[in-house]
Amino acid sequence: KSYWGTHTGEKSYWGTHTGEKSYKCEYCDARFRHSSVLKVHVRTHTGEKPYKCEHCDVKTIDKSSLIKHVRIHTGEKPYKCDHCSAEFRTAQSLKKHVRIHTGEKPYECEHCNAKFSQRSSLKGHV
Repeated sequence: KSYWGTHTGEKSYWGTHTGEKSYKCEYCDARFRHSSVLKVHVRTHTGEKPYKCEHCDVKTIDKSSLIKHVRIHTGEKPYKCDHCSAEFRTAQSLKKHVRIHTGEKPYECEHCNAKFSQRSSLKGHV
């Protein structure tokens, strides 16, 4: 099935499949495939934070950041470790935790080749 020409969607369809980043930030050299991602990025320059927490004064640049923040108030931890009973508020926190079980050490010192499971451990080593 071809989407070429459907509602003049050439940019979004072909940009997705070719890697073309046709949306450029007016404040820096960053480029994006989707206008929605550019819109959120621009807020890092303008300081606009349209999403407000209903529990406190925190405001965020995008809805997903607000959802993660609200979990601090609700205690929700939807990401569960398959190896133990640990639960986390974010997928990234779970990913970092799982390295304890798998032994994965993706961060390597360029000076001595020591490997670490956490970026912060590598930075502390150097």
